[in-house]
Amino acid sequence: MTSNSDAVREALLRLREQTEAQATALEGDLRSLFEASRSSNADDEHDPEGSTIAFERAQLIAVLDATRRRLTELDVALRRVDDGSYGVCERCLRPIPAERLVARPSARTCVACASRR
Repeated sequence: MTSNSDAVREALLRLREQTEAQATALEGDLRSLFEASRSSNADDEHDPEGSTIAFERAQLIAVLDATRRRLTELDVALRRVDDGSYGVCERCLRPIPAERLVARPSARTCVACASRR
């Protein structure tokens, strides 16, 4: 592995660690929300605050799902660093521009191929 690969790997590992911490915090928030709504006698359908609770729960679940997807994408990026395919478009096999990788470190396609989806 080259020193550039080592640097990319370290950056991805830091990002993964931050994302994992975010997922853990979101899981805690969601658990707290469920516990709070369980101990309350709020009825989402008839309580004026109920729709707010339901919305907050749905929003937290969506953000947690996105965070978990990001973890999976970062794991794939780390495997690509290890096998030497990181930074190469999976479709056209051309290099993915550095700017795209900075903006989206888990990118697996170049902008042209991504826009054709």
